[in-house]
Amino acid sequence: MDRMRYTYNDHRKKNRKVRRTVFVSFFILTAIVAAFFVNNYLYITKPIIKTTDGCSVSLYIPTGSDYQYVKDEIYSLNVLTSQRAFEWLVKRSHYDENVHPGRYVLTDGMTNQQLINMLRMGYQTPVKVVFNNMRTVEQLAGRIEDQIEADSLSIINEIHEENVDATLFIPNTYEFYWNTGADDFVDRMKAEYDIFWNETRLQKAQDKNLTPREVSILASIVDKETTKTSEMPTIAGVYLNRLRKHWPLQADPTLVYALGDYNIRRVLDVHKNIDSPYNTYKYAGLPPGPICIPSIAAIDAVLNAEKHNYFYFCAKDDLSGYHVFAKTITEHNRNADKYRKALNKNKIYR
Repeated sequence: MDRMRYTYNDHRKKNRKVRRTVFVSFFILTAIVAAFFVNNYLYITKPIIKTTDGCSVSLYIPTGSDYQYVKDEIYSLNVLTSQRAFEWLVKRSHYDENVHPGRYVLTDGMTNQQLINMLRMGYQTPVKVVFNNMRTVEQLAGRIEDQIEADSLSIINEIHEENVDATLFIPNTYEFYWNTGADDFVDRMKAEYDIFWNETRLQKAQDKNLTPREVSILASIVDKETTKTSEMPTIAGVYLNRLRKHWPLQADPTLVYALGDYNIRRVLDVHKNIDSPYNTYKYAGLPPGPICIPSIAAIDAVLNAEKHNYFYFCAKDDLSGYHVFAKTITEHNRNADKYRKALNKNKIYR
């Protein structure tokens, strides 16, 4: 009986020890698993981007880049709070196998999951592409090159292949994805051109017996005659009056364009002798192409030109940039003489 009691008690003690061991082991395993999941949860949800002064930072990934390039670029920005957490989630999300080019904005406080999702799904932030006051498509291409991935040479080649000129491009602010190529850029400009030349503008051009391209050519001259938007419709009206009379436009900016010297501040009689289709002192009508990429203000100034009887205009002798208008050559010569004296007084000889 005593032996049986001893064996029974010993067995109970042994069972309690086993249960305790199992419980402790289960607790430790649960703690390890919990710690694992907590650690992973923190790796995913904890903010991983810390920027200076809370300002956003742009990450540019060129076309054809691999993960190593992306990693080096992100590290060079010095905004990651944990490279280990970043690389851990990269592997688990397979981002290293799905690199997308473009511009990505890293914001202060962004979590690891948000960062990887943005990069893995290619959720770019567009760039604002701005161009105005461009003289040539070559100058335009150089300006665009600074704002999207396409280089200036590829843009110029695409423009030539598509056989378009400066009148296609409407100066404005546009949104593009940074990794836009030259072909997509030109295609977008064609679409914007069609949007700009709506029925209202087309009708106004037709009413003046001008094509949209001819409107843009005349607008390019108006753009280079004045920086004062308020007097653009008046200047446009002068040129339209001359065109109706089949007079030469006698526009000084076309001579500057023909000479290729954009530093000229004073057009002289010798300049009027250049043999060029852009010499509007020699050849009547519009020149064969635009002398710059005309602004929207200048295009609309031509379309909404002021109706008047002026056939001449000259810069004011106060050198304010404004102009004085005349109906007769006699009146114009008096105005021109005042302006010449003002130039001489200020020692502006060319």
